[in-house]
Amino acid sequence: MPIGKEKIFEMAKGFRGRAKNCIKIARSRVEKALQHAYRGRKEKKRDWRSLWISRINAATREHQMSYSRFIQGLYSQNIQMNRKVLSQLAMTEPYSFKALVDQVRFMRGKPQEAPLESFQRKADSQQNSN
Repeated sequence: MPIGKEKIFEMAKGFRGRAKNCIKIARSRVEKALQHAYRGRKEKKRDWRSLWISRINAATREHQMSYSRFIQGLYSQNIQMNRKVLSQLAMTEPYSFKALVDQVRFMRGKPQEAPLESFQRKADSQQNSN
């Protein structure tokens, strides 16, 4: 079903040159714009997901864990949080996110040592050796 001339010109409003006032050119430009809009709605979902994954990866690397091990650990413990929520948690609630990372690490059999304890232990061993 063809689109009417008025509708084409209405959709072509804001285009440059003859694409806004010459029906033959306007029709092709509007069709192309609609194709880009359709494709863009699909790409937007991919772009957001990749952004969330990047944020989660950066946050897990701060705690010496990889993204894939973290997600695998969440699935094995049946913690059902989507990537959007995890990325928001990593950005706004770093202590809560660290608790999740520690939980995954503990369940994998690798409890993390507190940084101050390891630093204190190293300092004590150096004093004892001197």
